[in-house]
Amino acid sequence: MRQLTLDLGLAPLPTLEAFCADGNEAALAALRQWLQERPAAPLYLWGPPGSGKTHLLRAAALALAEAGERSGWLDAQAAPQPFDDGWAAVLLDDVHAYDAARQAAAFNWFVNAQAPACGAPRPVLAAADRPPADLSLRDDLRSRLAWGQVHALQPLSESACRAVLRRAARARGFELAEEVLDYVLARCARDLGSLTALLQRLDDYALRTQRPVTVPLVRAMLAET
Repeated sequence: MRQLTLDLGLAPLPTLEAFCADGNEAALAALRQWLQERPAAPLYLWGPPGSGKTHLLRAAALALAEAGERSGWLDAQAAPQPFDDGWAAVLLDDVHAYDAARQAAAFNWFVNAQAPACGAPRPVLAAADRPPADLSLRDDLRSRLAWGQVHALQPLSESACRAVLRRAARARGFELAEEVLDYVLARCARDLGSLTALLQRLDDYALRTQRPVTVPLVRAMLAET
């Protein structure tokens, strides 16, 4: 019988401060400006998986929530819902994967954000894995996504990946030795999203087996799963 342990590790919150902007400083600056100025034109971020798109959108949602504001969130898995006049902003993640229902909802949110029934226009923040012109979406939605600022996100360098993983591990209460990082980066998917998920699995496995995080532990976890 496996022993189940309570995961007391603290996953780092998706904040702007926790985002490693190595090579993506312009996009981060644009998002900070978006949060401060709430422009009418949308801000669109695009890049390959693991480049930090969802982190930045969730960081924006968290910043709004900490200011006491609600925002509308739509991704490729979320169920579409009507626009809410109580939202302070609209956040659209993974728009490249929207089906017809989510495209219709996103377009409706755009229209209501730009010309709401009450109050000032709401800012729109969107993200995808390709530039707006390459999206296979309905024309009226694609044109609105391309209307404002567009910033490409670059994957992190290996040194930046190592720094992010070390920081995330410390937030969970343990250290990643250099040989552990070498082993993981040599054998696992190297995009940040996959590595962060692997780090969470590693933390859970170490807690469950009551063993320190070492190369033998990583090897045992990978062999088991």
